Amino acid sequence: MNRLQSLDAFRGLTIALMILVNTPGDGRHVYAPLQHAEWHGWTLTDCVFPSFVWIVGVAIALSLGAKLDQPRSALYKSILRRAAILFGLGLLLYAFPTFPVDTFRILGVLQRLAICYAVTSILFLNTSIRGQIAAIAVLLAGYWAIMMFIPAPGYAPGNLTVEGNIAHYVDKIILGNHNYRSTKTWDPEGIISTLPSIATCLLGVLAGHILKAASGIPQRTRRLIVIGAALIAAGLLLDPVLPINKKLWTSTFSLFMAGLDFASFGALLWLIDGRGLVAPFRPFVVMGMNAIALYLSSEFLDTIMNFMHWKQPIYETIFVPLASPINASLLFSIAYVLLHMGLAYFLYSRKLFFRA
Repeated sequence: MNRLQSLDAFRGLTIALMILVNTPGDGRHVYAPLQHAEWHGWTLTDCVFPSFVWIVGVAIALSLGAKLDQPRSALYKSILRRAAILFGLGLLLYAFPTFPVDTFRILGVLQRLAICYAVTSILFLNTSIRGQIAAIAVLLAGYWAIMMFIPAPGYAPGNLTVEGNIAHYVDKIILGNHNYRSTKTWDPEGIISTLPSIATCLLGVLAGHILKAASGIPQRTRRLIVIGAALIAAGLLLDPVLPINKKLWTSTFSLFMAGLDFASFGALLWLIDGRGLVAPFRPFVVMGMNAIALYLSSEFLDTIMNFMHWKQPIYETIFVPLASPINASLLFSIAYVLLHMGLAYFLYSRKLFFRA
């Protein structure tokens, strides 16, 4: 099938939003939707990472699906190589620039993407659509059972507070000093919560199966939106039993966020590839073709600016005089996104595409 510009646009919109929320000019002044939910619940920011994981699943169905005639050994080697590169880049990102051996973060964004990519790809190669649906059910139900029925020492089963949940306890015991630096004792991309994130990736695979169907774009759009609505409803209906929570990546979070992805991508598919409305989305199409490169650039550059003490003077000299503190902080974020949009166009013009 031809390359879907809507998929690149969705990936580009996701990476643009990721850069926007990750790099405010001033962390004290940020609009509420551009911050993660404190604990239970969700914001626009909480939609970013699960969307990226979901898109990886869509890409697996489309790219690996076109290679099923190749020897499995070659496919496995390629999958594991790509996962290892992503995981290694994630380690480098969190260790840079001082490389603190005793405390650098082991898990994180790229590491979770690597794990989800590897596991989902292997499942895709060895299961049918029914098997993939069964895997989603097992992962989500299994994670729910772990969180509800296995207590952290000193706490009752089903305790979902920051300190009292079993996922926190496992991260603290196994990862120790290598947890997320903002928490130090647990990781929002931790060990047990990787299970439902794999389910998120597999839900993306199901969307990929719909895209590969022989039916026209209107029919595929309807299927995506109907499934999206059903998943959103399921997440909301089950929220009182297991709250939607990004930091725990609860099973309801997986369902709800995948539902938003199905519906949002369905709308983009209809607008861009169905109706030919490409021009307004062109910048995001270009960004989506180099999403990992832009993510790495944005994170490394932000780290360098902070390490060299450049960011604060730039922010205070250029942006603070322009607006109120919260809007000045937002303007810095927007300028940072535009900078990376320019980088995306540069790479595109040189036909340079980073494939981890």
